[in-house]
Amino acid sequence: MTDHAAERIEIDASPEACFAVALDFEQYPDWATDVKEATILAADDDGRGGDVAYRVAAMGRSTSYTLRYSYGSNPLRLSWRLIEGDVMERIDGEYEFVALDDGRCEVRYYVSVDMLVPLPGFVKRRAEAKILHTALTDLKQRVESA
Repeated sequence: MTDHAAERIEIDASPEACFAVALDFEQYPDWATDVKEATILAADDDGRGGDVAYRVAAMGRSTSYTLRYSYGSNPLRLSWRLIEGDVMERIDGEYEFVALDDGRCEVRYYVSVDMLVPLPGFVKRRAEAKILHTALTDLKQRVESA
């Protein structure tokens, strides 16, 4: 069964500044809770991360996965999908960075996950909360502290 999560947050920075932090995959271990390693395996024609391998601490254990990133016609959007992983069957998601009238940024985040092994509801909710916290709150703290 696929689990979905979507959330938004406002950041006191430009969309370009937020996007730049999100694109700097190899720096994720410095600010993203639970990310222990992030390695760019392949880049796209513009030098941005294409395939990125991660090792994260999740629910008391270490897990590894590789995501393939895509960049569409919107210059401030990136999406991803799972290439391989040891506990996930599927993960798709995206960040979109939208300019607000006051110069700040609204970050829109969406993720959809299928685990290889079914998890109890309370474990899924706890994992979802951690993912959203890292994707948005940790991102906000990193961008606003720069």
